[in-house]
Amino acid sequence: MKAGAKGTGSAGSKGKGGKVTKKFIINASQPASDKIFDVSAFEKFLNDKIKVDNRTGNLGDTIQISQVGSEGKIEVVAHTQFSGRYLKYLTKKFLKKQQLRDWLRVVSTSQGVYELRFFNVVNDEADDDDE
Repeated sequence: MKAGAKGTGSAGSKGKGGKVTKKFIINASQPASDKIFDVSAFEKFLNDKIKVDNRTGNLGDTIQISQVGSEGKIEVVAHTQFSGRYLKYLTKKFLKKQQLRDWLRVVSTSQGVYELRFFNVVNDEADDDDE
């Protein structure tokens, strides 16, 4: 009886027992094509700032960060528990550091995919006619 109960308990637990592989993509192709956003600097920032076991610079084999093609996409593959919100937080922190937070925002287009988009600016041409 004990062996059966033990087996069901470990199967029901989340995360710690088995390997969890999550894949996240950050699409910065729109600002990168306008030469506003430096993708390689962002990749280096993620390498420096992502924490594993409460330590920065401790990525090892658990988290891989790589550029996908030359169109401005970054792929983060995590073989441990990793939150997409943490990746969004770090992206916003990088934008603030580069003083791009006023023009760009981070939008989740689907699960595990984040995209950097420009804010929609509406120009009122009626205001220009008043002068």
